[in-house]
Amino acid sequence: MTAIHDIPEVRGLDARNGLIRLPDQQDVPLTPRVRQIIDTAEFRRLAHISQLGLVSLVYPAAHHSRFEHCLGAYRMTLRYLQHLAHDPRFTAKIRTHDAEVLIAAALLHDLGHWPFCHPIEDLDLPGVPAHELFANSLILEGEIADTLREEWEINPREVVSLLSEEPRDARSGILHSILSGPIDVDKMDYLVRDSLHAGVPYGRNFDQQRLIGSLCLNAADDGLAISDKGRTAAEMMVFARYVMFSEVYWHHAVRAATAMLQRAFFLLHDHLPLSRLFRRTESRMIAELRRSAGEGPAAELLDGLFGRQRRLYKRLAQFSFFEQQELYQALARRPFPWLVRCSEVFAEQVSHELGRRVAPTEILFDAPPVKLEVQFQVDIFFRKEGLYRPLGEVSPVVQTLARKQFDDYVKRVRIFVHPQLAEEIRQVDVDRVLRSTLEEMHRL
Repeated sequence: MTAIHDIPEVRGLDARNGLIRLPDQQDVPLTPRVRQIIDTAEFRRLAHISQLGLVSLVYPAAHHSRFEHCLGAYRMTLRYLQHLAHDPRFTAKIRTHDAEVLIAAALLHDLGHWPFCHPIEDLDLPGVPAHELFANSLILEGEIADTLREEWEINPREVVSLLSEEPRDARSGILHSILSGPIDVDKMDYLVRDSLHAGVPYGRNFDQQRLIGSLCLNAADDGLAISDKGRTAAEMMVFARYVMFSEVYWHHAVRAATAMLQRAFFLLHDHLPLSRLFRRTESRMIAELRRSAGEGPAAELLDGLFGRQRRLYKRLAQFSFFEQQELYQALARRPFPWLVRCSEVFAEQVSHELGRRVAPTEILFDAPPVKLEVQFQVDIFFRKEGLYRPLGEVSPVVQTLARKQFDDYVKRVRIFVHPQLAEEIRQVDVDRVLRSTLEEMHRL
């Protein structure tokens, strides 16, 4: 047993007081120095930003906050450290101070998230920073920075480095893999938490305890691996992630809402005060977007999402890696402005087919973004043989869902239309019009 067990927060896992309760029956230790961070205005803001954003339009109970998730990821970090503190290879690399930096970073890992952060980041528009970099100013100055220095004896730049920079050595590689790797504390919390609040079983069907109990270091001593006893739990986690993307995060109605928000933001972003907007709570950001939209084309899109009556666009067509692969590959991972122009050309051609004007914002193209999801690549240590092998080599499940491109399996290309146009436009030969649209895009 090492000094890591004596860190107040790790020791607090077994305490009978100083705890708060998260769903589902999770006790989270709050030491005075943790309370000082989570009571700051910057951290409290996360209580007013939903973890899943527009998903609640389809799964109405999915209203949990970034605040809740950050506390969950912090608790998960303590559990990782509690287990890894028994591993001599881990404690030879990770000092008590390193572990405390990791705890603070886990607590603050989503501090830079603004409302609807991921859909907006996926647009890759000028002036929109990565949320990890946006968090830097919130950590490096102000009350959080003072608390890190005075109560944690941590230089705030150590936290920023861990959250937003690439690993420089074996020690930082280990810490980074705990925060942002195949079996990181972020995924271990959000899969279960999102599943719980959405009311679906998919993200909870893996053995967290078994997986944590199998954590060890990889052969290079620069990242996490798992022992062979955690193999099945890891396979189930891969499948849980796959199904959560397929059935929740990329559910067709969720993506209809996402496409509406993205198009509205695209129309407005040149006139938005982004640095101020991204510091808003969710309700205030929505209000500012709607004010900025005025009576323009973005207004109806935002009203369908946030007005008195939900009015989501309807799915007109869908393509995947397995369904009309040619069209899928022509549209997937294209820059968002290109997709917008493509949808405008499609609307022009549909207007000609129907003999009446179809507005450019009545047709929305939704496709997998340029940025790919992190792949699930982790080694298994077979103790009896003393060998490490990639999980994908010994698992048919992982070989299919992680070694091949994850995005191609769970993300579809979809065309959405205004609900008032849906029935009329179904008279059109969508495939023919789309192929004609793509030919015209090649000429532009």
